Amino acid sequence: MFVCSCFGVTEAQVQQHAASGACTPRQIASACKAGTDCGSCVRRIQAILGRGTLPRRDLADRGATVASDAELLEEAA
Repeated sequence: MFVCSCFGVTEAQVQQHAASGACTPRQIASACKAGTDCGSCVRRIQAILGRGTLPRRDLADRGATVASDAELLEEAA
């Protein structure tokens, strides 16, 4: 299912970026541009990310390597 119709970003793609460490809509936008055009998908992205949760912190607590904002920006470039 498409989350962002402007850039053709699917829910699975957003979940994949979140699993890689993106935990805010801005980080998702840096990774795949979702939410950077009309903005209508930002609330859906927030819902997928689980507002109020800290997925990166949970990953780090489990010993997983998490991407920094700078790393996510480099991947998007």
